[in-house]
Amino acid sequence: MNNITIHYTFLPPTDPEASLRFYRDLLGFEVRQDVGYEDMRWITVGPVEQPQTSIVLQPPAVDPGITDQEREVILSLIAKGSFAGMTLAVDDLDAFYQQLESAGADVVQEPIDQDYGVRDCTFRDPAGNLLRISQR
Repeated sequence: MNNITIHYTFLPPTDPEASLRFYRDLLGFEVRQDVGYEDMRWITVGPVEQPQTSIVLQPPAVDPGITDQEREVILSLIAKGSFAGMTLAVDDLDAFYQQLESAGADVVQEPIDQDYGVRDCTFRDPAGNLLRISQR
């Protein structure tokens, strides 16, 4: 059996600078790459202690085959938090929640014990992507 790991995942930012501040300054991720091309920007971030796992903040609807109408639909889904998301885990959920809330992060759900055995909370990043944060 292969030893498979998650290397990259992609999230679409609508404002690269705001997303950079959120992931770098608020979540504490390191910036691994920041690449611009024409009027677009790809920013790769990740947890310092997990160099093998990264999040690429990729321009939304960057595929050249996407129509303007499709691009608008994608941007609408991003804003609603219905396009992309991710779950993170922390050792102290309540302290982490307080840190994000006091910094002005967009709270969707306060920490709660779910019926399926997980304690978590939910935020939106600056683009609207949903981030669930679970108690490790």
